[in-house]
Formats: sequence, structure tokens, C-alpha cells
Amino acid sequence: MDTTSTPPALVLPTTPSLNHARTTLHHTLPSTPLGLDATLKHLESDIAPAVPASSVSPRYFGFITGGATPAARAADSLVTAWDYSVAVHLPAESIATEVEAAALDLLCDLLDFDPEVFTHRTFTTGATASNVIGLTLGRDWVVEEAARRKGVEVSVTDHGLVKAMRLAGLDEIRVLSAMPHSSVAKAVSIAGLGRANIVDVARDGAPWRVDIKKLRAELGREGVGSIVCLGAGEVNTGYLDTAPEDVYAVRAACDEFGAWLHADGAFGLMARILHPSTYPAIHRSYAEELADSITGDAHKLLNVPYDCGFFFSKHLALASRMLANAAAYLTPPASSGPTVPSPLNIGIENSRRFRALPVYATLLAYGGSGYSEMVFRQIGLARRVAAWIEGSKGYELLPRGGERGDIFMIVLFRARDEELDKSLARRINATGRIYVSGTVWEGETAVRLAVANWQVEVEREGAVVEEVLSQVLDKYEEEKASES
Repeated sequence: MDTTSTPPALVLPTTPSLNHARTTLHHTLPSTPLGLDATLKHLESDIAPAVPASSVSPRYFGFITGGATPAARAADSLVTAWDYSVAVHLPAESIATEVEAAALDLLCDLLDFDPEVFTHRTFTTGATASNVIGLTLGRDWVVEEAARRKGVEVSVTDHGLVKAMRLAGLDEIRVLSAMPHSSVAKAVSIAGLGRANIVDVARDGAPWRVDIKKLRAELGREGVGSIVCLGAGEVNTGYLDTAPEDVYAVRAACDEFGAWLHADGAFGLMARILHPSTYPAIHRSYAEELADSITGDAHKLLNVPYDCGFFFSKHLALASRMLANAAAYLTPPASSGPTVPSPLNIGIENSRRFRALPVYATLLAYGGSGYSEMVFRQIGLARRVAAWIEGSKGYELLPRGGERGDIFMIVLFRARDEELDKSLARRINATGRIYVSGTVWEGETAVRLAVANWQVEVEREGAVVEEVLSQVLDKYEEEKASES
């Protein structure tokens, strides 16, 4: 991947650009249409300068936002030009569903998943939609498994959740996790499980890690079905929430108590492509390959355009039953061509953008070696910044007691001065040169710097980050001195 082009000087738009764009927005239809040329000029001259360079700049470190590789960007332009909805498998009419299936096979190859094991594979709009599918599938499986253990056959799809739970002898279904992403809570709500039924099973002193004893105690509750949700990448630290030696214990406990194991690997999945000899502390989280379902986000570290997520599970039959669309006009005719599932029967959407094409293109263009090298640079930059923060008198690396060797691609830190810390993210972003996210860690404000863009260079971006952080600290000290 060629990263030698000069990044834009500013990541964020200037205040004058934002103010100008607001004054030019149309909130009612013009009496006379502007026409194509005038509309394009408005977009380029007025709107474009007020949009952040979040994808084109390697110095946008907010929200774990990737960029778009040249191959992915070129393919995405074809997706828009073709404007084809990849929903029904029509092998006599289109290659699109087969391209999607091939792209999912390439993802399995990149991430070292057995496609014969993860038989249910689909693209989604992102990790949130993937979590919705995973937790809803888990909900149905847990209820039906509880019924099977009682010698009763039920189907949540046919009987409905309330009746099926009653027949299965379940009073509630809970999600057991350690510091789950907010999208998990959203998915739990959509699935009708209730946000109050997310149960913390975190380890004392390391809240991003699952405590096996706590987990087993919760799994053993009478009349309660459980979904265990592991996070391959805690959102503030990037740490993986299950030590390698614990993962098999989690899987064994799920098997024993009839629980579904879901892995939210929105960005942490990419740790799997690094060889252990390169980054031994960044273990491949075996939680994913032991899981029943997996969430992934391609518009993060895979660096394809928004929006694109993916979802894998080992339960194609259950998914096909829950997500089936039985309309006659959406049923493909008999064909002698290659057979793959119609995407609308294994995912949420009926109307689907051809988001598989950029994934297919970028994986062919750069391969496993290109992506390994990219993630290697991203971790290198994160660890360089972390090392600089550790040596700084004005900043503190978080979490306290954490190991720098566990850092994947997120750096969590705070200012030692409490007053500066309250405004730190705003002050950093006000420079316009880099962008970070403000967050809260253990009740204190903090800053989260997430390295996700394919263009990052360790020395180039590292020098800019260090310069900005130094300038913010120096300016604050000057302000304090002038006030006194």
C-alpha cells in the first residue's frame, strides 16, 4: 500500500468554512431548480470545505474510523454507477451474489476462519447491524436449546418469543459481558431482551476481562437463558477481553449451560492476521473461532468505504429460518448455475447495496501481506505514541496497571492536570491537525486516540501527534501563568 502522498494539513474544517456552509444550505426547494452544474458547484465550493478529512487523512484518530484504500474507493464508484441491489441470487442474470460469496470467502481466508464451519456469512451495514443479528440468533437458539433439554420442540420464529420462552421454562434471557460496546446494548434493546439484562462479569482490577467464576455463577441460574458476549477489542483501550487461557473455559461453560457465545470483533478481529512472532502480546482471540457468531466491521481496519460490516455464524439453518423472506416474487427460479443463499434470506435487509465489491477489490489488490503490513504500522504508531505519553510529565497513559504490550491500535490517556483534562480533547481537536475522541474511564475524562487509517506512517504521524500534544500542554501552561 503506497502511503507516501502528503496528508492534508488540517483534519477538521475551519470555523469560517463551517459558518459559510451553514449560510448556503437550502432548507426549502428553490422556485427554479439550480440544475446539475450549479448544484455540483455548491457541493464543491460550499459543502466540501466544511466536511472533515476523516477518510483521506491518516491523522483522524476518532471513532476507529478507517479510510478507503485506492482499490476499495475505485470499486465503490462502480457500485454507485451500477446501482444494483444484491438481494436475490439470480445466477442466470447476474454475478453479483457470487461476487459477494467470493468476498466473504476471501475474508475467511484473511482472518483464518474455516468457511465450512462458519456457514452463515453475510454483509451488513456495520457492527451494530451485525450485533443485532448475532444477539437475535442467540436469543432464539438459547430458547430452543432450553426447550430441547426439557424434551420439548419449540420455534421462536413460529411460536413467538413469549410463548416459546414459556414452553422452554425460561423467565428471562440475559447477556453476560465485560465492558460491552454501546452497540451491544442497542442490539439487546432491539432484540427485546432489555438493557437491564446486560450483566457485568468483569474481572476485578481488569474490567475489560471476563471473570470465569462470575461467568459460571451467572450461567447456572435457574430459569435464565444466557448469551455470552465477548469483545475482541474494548472500545476505550482496544484490549481483548479474554486471555487465551480463558477462552476455552468460556466455551466449555457455554456448552455446559446451553449458552450462545457471541464475539464482537468490530475492529479487534484484525489482530488475527498478525503472526504471533511479530506481536506475541497481541494474541489472536480464539474467542472468535470458538464463538457461535462473530461481528466484524469492514469500514474500520479493512478500510473500505462506509457503510460495510459483516457477520459470521455457525448456524445457517437457524438464520435461514429466522431471516427468510417468503415472497414469491423474491424466490429465484430453478437454475443450473452456481448456488449460494440469497442474501435477503440470511440478513436483515431486502434492499442491499453492492457493498461486497470494494471488499473483494481491496483484498485482491493488497492481499494478506498488504493488510498485515498495514496493521503492523498502525500498532507501531499507537505504541510509539503510548511510549511518548509514558515519558511525558504532563500526560498519563491509561488504564493504570495496563501493559503497553497489550496495546493494539488505541491509546487511552489523560492530562495529569485535572482542569486541562476536562478540556483536553477539545484543545487537541482545535488545532485542526489531528482529531481524537473524548471519553470517560473509571469516572474521569480521558482522550482516546484510535489508529485505523491505511495511510499511517509511524514516524510521520508520530512526530505530528507528539508536536500537537506538546503544543497543547505548553499553551495551557502559558494560560495558567498569565492568569496568576
